[in-house]
Amino acid sequence: MFSKRPPPEEERRVRANDREYNERFQYASNCIVTSKYNVLTFLPVNLFEQFQEVANTYFLFLLILQLIPQISSLPWFTTIVPLALVLSITAVKDATDDYFRHKSDNQVNNRQSQVLIPGSLQNEKWMNVRVGDIIKLENNQFVAADLLLLSSSEPHGLCYIETAELDGETNMKVRQSVPVTSALGDSNNLATFDGEVVCEPPNNKLDRFSGTLYWRDCKCVLTNQNMLLRGCVLRNTEACYGLVIFAGPDTKLMQNSGRTKFKRTSIDCLMNTLVLWIFCFLVCMGVILAVGNAVWEKEVGSLFQSYLPWDPPVDNFMFSAFLSFWSYIIILNTVVPISLYVSVEVIRLGHSYFINWDRQMFCSQCLTAAEARTTTLNEELGQVEYIFSDKTGTLTQNIMSFNKCSINGQVYGEITDPLEPKPKRLDFTAFNPLADPEFCFYDAGLLESVKVGEPRTHDFFRLLSLCHTVMSEEKSEGELLYKAQSPDEGALVTAARNFGFVFRSRTPGTITVSELGRPVTYSLLAILDFNNIRKRMSVIVRDPQGRIRLYCKGADTLLMERLHAGSQDLMNVTSDHLNEFAGDGLRTLALASRELTEEQWEDWAESHRAADTAADLREERLAAAYEQIEQHMTLLGATAIEDKLQEGVPETIAILSLANIKIWVLTGDKQETAVNIGYSCKMLTDDMGEVFIVNGHTVQSVRQELRRARERMKEQEEQKEKQKVEKEEEEQEAEQEEEEKKEQEEQKEKQKMEQEEQEAEQKEQEEEKEQEVEQEVEEQKVEQEKEEQEKEEGEQEKEEGRTVVQRGGVRAV
Repeated sequence: MFSKRPPPEEERRVRANDREYNERFQYASNCIVTSKYNVLTFLPVNLFEQFQEVANTYFLFLLILQLIPQISSLPWFTTIVPLALVLSITAVKDATDDYFRHKSDNQVNNRQSQVLIPGSLQNEKWMNVRVGDIIKLENNQFVAADLLLLSSSEPHGLCYIETAELDGETNMKVRQSVPVTSALGDSNNLATFDGEVVCEPPNNKLDRFSGTLYWRDCKCVLTNQNMLLRGCVLRNTEACYGLVIFAGPDTKLMQNSGRTKFKRTSIDCLMNTLVLWIFCFLVCMGVILAVGNAVWEKEVGSLFQSYLPWDPPVDNFMFSAFLSFWSYIIILNTVVPISLYVSVEVIRLGHSYFINWDRQMFCSQCLTAAEARTTTLNEELGQVEYIFSDKTGTLTQNIMSFNKCSINGQVYGEITDPLEPKPKRLDFTAFNPLADPEFCFYDAGLLESVKVGEPRTHDFFRLLSLCHTVMSEEKSEGELLYKAQSPDEGALVTAARNFGFVFRSRTPGTITVSELGRPVTYSLLAILDFNNIRKRMSVIVRDPQGRIRLYCKGADTLLMERLHAGSQDLMNVTSDHLNEFAGDGLRTLALASRELTEEQWEDWAESHRAADTAADLREERLAAAYEQIEQHMTLLGATAIEDKLQEGVPETIAILSLANIKIWVLTGDKQETAVNIGYSCKMLTDDMGEVFIVNGHTVQSVRQELRRARERMKEQEEQKEKQKVEKEEEEQEAEQEEEEKKEQEEQKEKQKMEQEEQEAEQKEQEEEKEQEVEQEVEEQKVEQEKEEQEKEEGEQEKEEGRTVVQRGGVRAV
């Protein structure tokens, strides 16, 4: 457990079938350990991790204080019981998590493998495999360690592997053994193999390997194409043999996995901060109470010293206050919530089960439910701020379909009028019995161009049938199954197959194609591999007539620079087509060819051979040789492949954006394709004011572009703020105008009401005057009537007086 670590390696030397020689270098065994603890280290390491929690450290300190009788007012078990409970619950949870890691490690380490031990194959556990051993692998078996492929049951030393555990790709890849060892096909021959490999030290680069094999005065250069990495699965190969180069923690898979680290979630940090603040509050309370105790002891307590003296060793009020401070810390210990940690652990456990029970995370195809391997998974996911994602196969379905193409300036596959009904799917079976029945294409013009023998069209599909790394398997007559390293190549080879250029088979030196029903075998002279720097692939072949041609396909930005100057017009037209394809979100490739003379080929082959066998700077020399031959090519056309988004991608990205998670998507497509995909998956939306495009080939140029974009964003923000302020001012002015209008209307209403009131008063006055006049008239009438009555009464009285006088006069006589 405490063994001395060997010094770092500068190079690795491995001798086959010689354990004594290899053990001198103290190479790592093939046993892997991903767990954090073992029986001896669990208790100290786990306690160390748990006492990084502030509350646990506080209660340990409190327990120590309670063991001092002069200051302890509570028994020590009142603290140790809850502390032990919390530590035990957390320890059980951590032990359970680590148990599953041990279980997984044991399952892997105890897998069986056939190892060639002095002359015979014996079953050995993976953990017992050593560097320098020769292992036999059978179909569908996992590769136990990083192996150098020595021989295979397949012709020409080929074998097929699946690298899903390394890079997530389920497409099969081809590996080839070294020519000098490919003939060692059985264990008897391999038992006498004593070759020595000198190679690079262990590293985490999955796509690179450099080394040299020395055997029988032969020196062979080793590349990544000769390696089988741990985690791969052997497919479609009956058996193969490999020499262990890296084992256990030195394998590239384990070099990329890293060590298990102690992670602290944001909730843990928050609780630690809260506990610190609570502890500070507790200290303040203790200080205040201790000061109060000192004042009381000095002013009042001293009066009781004669019959109630201080307990030893207290001899003054200051020391009494000091002890009282710690006593108050113990008494008020419940202020710090140790039960909070228990509650959080229970909540974490419940959340992990919620993940396991989530029906939306259940895969109905595989009948597999989600499994939270740690109880803090929910919190760890909640801490995610950035997501770095690949596009192909992650956001997209990774199911490629040949959609459009441009050949000699003519576009095929487009629907000219979207209002017209969609044309019928082409039936290729009558034209080509070897066509793939699942292939979909709707433009009959391209098929007609093949039938009439258009030379550029034939060269276009001939390139697609030759320039690739696809493997073909013919299960029965006419039933072909293509195994491609990338879906793009599979889609392009399938397109060539349906249009009459059928790839049938390949060997390390030949490619057989059926061209419009006629079998043609090309000699494969060289393969110029694709990589992320070159962004193109080329093959050099010799046809049956002896002509040598180079066929190249790759990114248009790099391919256009290497074309012959005489095809400028075609370049411009094809570039426009490529931009249209990219604007539709399609994956594009440009195709070109070049005819070579025998002298040109021989000169280049010599320089390529020298670069391939170089001990130093091999990659750089090969790149220079590839660059030399890939010049002055003739443009043939361009292809456009569709890769649809997976279901739910736009909705998922929209939800992640609402959670303020920043998303980065890596893609090798053209800029226009990337922008189109960005809008399709809702990474870019129409609500965004401006999309900034940063183009740069150096760190300095990218930094400058980012600074400009940031300044532009600041300017836009300032403009938005300015517009916002102006808008607010306009709104305020509009509100003031509306208020003034309202005031004016109110004044008008008020004036109108006053006028109406005046009119009403005038009307009332007039009515009153009329009433008064009518009353006066009536009174006059009444007075007149009274006068008339009085007058009538006076006349009557006069008449009556006359009669009385007359009567009296008669009497007088």
